[in-house]
Amino acid sequence: MSSHVSPSEGVSADHGQEILPRPAVGLLPKYTAGKPPRVLEGLTSYKLSSNEVALGPLPQVREAVAGFDGFNRYPDPLVTQLRERIAQAFGVPAEDVVTGAGSLGALIQIIGAFAGQNPDGSQDEVLYAWRSFEAYPICVGLAGARSVQIPLLPDGRHDLDAMAAAITDSTKVILLCTPNNPTGPVLRTQETHDFLAKVPSNVLVVIDEAYVEFVRDPDAVKGLEFLERYPNVVVLRTFSKAHGLAGLRVGYSVSHPEVTQYLRLSATPFAVSQVAERAAIASLDHLPEVLERVDGVVAERERVVAALEAQGWEIPQAQGNFVWLPLGEETARFAELAGTHGLSVRAFAPEGVRVSIGEPEANTRFIELCEEFRRA
Repeated sequence: MSSHVSPSEGVSADHGQEILPRPAVGLLPKYTAGKPPRVLEGLTSYKLSSNEVALGPLPQVREAVAGFDGFNRYPDPLVTQLRERIAQAFGVPAEDVVTGAGSLGALIQIIGAFAGQNPDGSQDEVLYAWRSFEAYPICVGLAGARSVQIPLLPDGRHDLDAMAAAITDSTKVILLCTPNNPTGPVLRTQETHDFLAKVPSNVLVVIDEAYVEFVRDPDAVKGLEFLERYPNVVVLRTFSKAHGLAGLRVGYSVSHPEVTQYLRLSATPFAVSQVAERAAIASLDHLPEVLERVDGVVAERERVVAALEAQGWEIPQAQGNFVWLPLGEETARFAELAGTHGLSVRAFAPEGVRVSIGEPEANTRFIELCEEFRRA
């Protein structure tokens, strides 16, 4: 006898009902990617809205991936060769490295493993400065955890005293973005040691160093040195920025075995493709050339900052490959004016505008735009 139940015999269907996600998803902010610039006749347009490196990867990296023809095969799920190469480059054990689809992918793995909603319905807390990387609240919300956002100091830096005071028994993860995206300042060494002394040893502290190669402040936090001293520290890095591999999505975390054992459980299988792994290895094989190009970006950053300060702008410490203009209610007007000049910038209304360091011609036009804006 057939066990098939006809619609008339089962639960009646309400075809007017809407398919809805779980409540946490409806509360998430939307991630807004940097928009491309307007196309203007007779004027070269530049994208300064996504903190990309304008030069792209090294020629040696392009050569390393040009002949790849293994697209029908799954990549190594442990990304063994790249992890071993990272270990050689930075003096860390390969088994302490866990890769991900960019540093964002690695961060999702961290939060997914250590913070979320508990069986009794209570939420773990993830503590971070705000404004900071706009994907933080999305990652936290998707995991079922609760964001605790601590306002930045007026100079765009983390308020570490306020962050320490906000730690509760529910705090499971703390995110420290240095240099802070989008405002630019770094965390300094002693203040971070002082902060970590107030953090319980069972709370994971993530030092997000997506822009570490651009840092020139000698007193800036060096994440790997903190990792040696603190078992609850995780260092987050990426090949998207300095290495010019944003489109290939490869990043990684470094932590102690007590942490990595759980990160491997939460890691997305095959998140790093074979092409991405090849490119990242080739870039590390030519790290001096990468850092030489980074020096060029830093020189342009310093040129831009000096020009803006000469115009009278108050710029927070810029240690990434971008600068922050704290424009407040004038944010939207500045972004619109930039568009008419063939420049796309990243507006965070009503707080300010982040502008990536791009080609020298683009940076010069940005300097001129800022002068025009102040005179308007």
